[in-house]
Amino acid sequence: MEVKEQEKVIPQQEALNMEAASLEDNIANQEQPPPPLPSLDEVEAILGYTFKNKCLLEEAFTHSSYQKCFSYERLEYVGDAVLNLLITKEQYFMYPDMAPGRLTRLRAANVDTEKLARVAIRHGLHRYLRHKKPLLEQQIQEFSRGIMEYPLHSNGLIDVPKNLADIVESTIGAVFIDSDSSIDTVWKVFKGLLEPIINPETIKTHPVTELYEMCQKKNLKVKFIDLWKESMAIDVFIENQKVGRGTYGLRKDIAQNRAAKNALDNIGRILSIKENAKNDDALVC
Repeated sequence: MEVKEQEKVIPQQEALNMEAASLEDNIANQEQPPPPLPSLDEVEAILGYTFKNKCLLEEAFTHSSYQKCFSYERLEYVGDAVLNLLITKEQYFMYPDMAPGRLTRLRAANVDTEKLARVAIRHGLHRYLRHKKPLLEQQIQEFSRGIMEYPLHSNGLIDVPKNLADIVESTIGAVFIDSDSSIDTVWKVFKGLLEPIINPETIKTHPVTELYEMCQKKNLKVKFIDLWKESMAIDVFIENQKVGRGTYGLRKDIAQNRAAKNALDNIGRILSIKENAKNDDALVC
């Protein structure tokens, strides 16, 4: 009788041990909580500005994926307008003889998505963005590698995470609102952060625009062939000769920009062939 009772106890104990082990495995396999977010006080140190209304700072770094009813979008809207005004004012007085068309192009280079995303990376502002976008971290890493190849601006040759530019604009908007709409305060805070400012000496022409302008001057016919749906590629033909190709799987416009850049790198060969043909015709005559 005692033996039978002992036989019953042993399987029960084993079952309890197995259940406990299974529970421990489940706890171990559960997704660990994310690390705590860095303090936004560090953003104030980066900016050199202390917010009177801390809620504005929190709003400026909150993406809609993180908080559906609370995001940086309204502050981004304000910051975009304020930044355009600040750059316009700065350039108006810095270049008194520059035509409006050139001023517009210069301003665009200093406020576009790539320029502002670079500001976010340079000063580490991206580390404070509250979001739940799984692919964003990978996109930021790819962008960080891309800007090493193009130190000032790629003119559309690299993919840019728009969220990086958004938080720069939203932070500008937050400082503007917090400082009682003081344009001077915003410029004091952000002028240094926006460096290097692109100027008439460092601005580059967009590769597509540059290619069209060059071909127009040389009386060359240029044509883009869209193969993006089939092979994620864009081909460039000049005088019916293929001179460039660009590929990029995520965005067709970047593939086109890369194709134009590739064509610009190869266009010397086409010009040389055309010049030789012209010389041969002259000798025949």
